[in-house]
Amino acid sequence: EISNYFDINTESPYMLLVANVKKEKQIKMTDEQASYFGLDQLNVTRSDIPAITHVDYSARIQSVDSQTNPRYHKLISRFNEKFGTAVIVNTSFNVRGEPIVCTPEDAYRCFMRTEMDYLVLSNFILDKRDQKKLKDDTKWQEKFKLD
Repeated sequence: EISNYFDINTESPYMLLVANVKKEKQIKMTDEQASYFGLDQLNVTRSDIPAITHVDYSARIQSVDSQTNPRYHKLISRFNEKFGTAVIVNTSFNVRGEPIVCTPEDAYRCFMRTEMDYLVLSNFILDKRDQKKLKDDTKWQEKFKLD
């Protein structure tokens, strides 16, 4: 299904390829949006799949095969059934300026500090609404300097 979303017609199981989002999936920027500079450009919705679309309308591609990764393939298939798109973000798990999550504790802490709604850890799904707020966590952003 890669070619339904991107200008590419080959598999990319290791996220080594970048391709343009298909023109029919792109959202043209207004003149005002096109005048934005730097980080302001990041908030402009550029396609029907905005979470993975870069500022130049490209995206890093990872194809998922049902034979080599059946669990993840099933998740994407169910996501497609529910939301009408077979595209899911797969990226490093961290907040800008912090190291990548390495442990379940890191994952939980990052989850609680962000606007994520759910966290999947192995066979567990955590709903943020069911979690207690972190204690003494008000200055966590001061620990790591932004790049």
